[in-house]
Amino acid sequence: MRKIFYFVLYTVTAFGANPAVSDPLDALRAGDMRNLNLSAPQEIPDVAVTSLDGKEMRFSEHEGKVVLLNFWATWCAPCKEEMPALERLETRLGGDDFAVIPVATGRQSTASIEKFFTEADINALPIWLDPKSELARGVGVAGLPATLILDRDGKERGRLVGPAEWDGEHAIALIEAIIAE
Repeated sequence: MRKIFYFVLYTVTAFGANPAVSDPLDALRAGDMRNLNLSAPQEIPDVAVTSLDGKEMRFSEHEGKVVLLNFWATWCAPCKEEMPALERLETRLGGDDFAVIPVATGRQSTASIEKFFTEADINALPIWLDPKSELARGVGVAGLPATLILDRDGKERGRLVGPAEWDGEHAIALIEAIIAE
């Protein structure tokens, strides 16, 4: 009898502790986006990073836009492989409502970053530097590439670790849905 009681108690507790969350974006998690972890909007630290010329940059400057924040490094082959898709995404959707911001995290020479951007013909994307990985650590990046989708309030809505086809139909549909919110 005691076993039945504990089984029922455990079952009720398990169902009560894990309420179903209905997120309309969940239906858009297909293709490369199936591994995107959606979350309730979460604050991210407003840590300063720099541009190539040493100017301080902050995400609060992009308030009002949906931002796709991509952490990458020149030594990371999958990061470099997905960068052209990020360029095409920025070219297609970038503007008043959306921006792609790649952040080169860790110690990398600016010469190697510039060389990569030139060789890959990346022109539409800014170059943000996080040489001490303060921003990456602040948002809990554990592997590269890592991409966060920030809503118009600068809060994290989704995260994908690993490369993705960011200019593919599934990514575009998901990003457009966040822009429309």
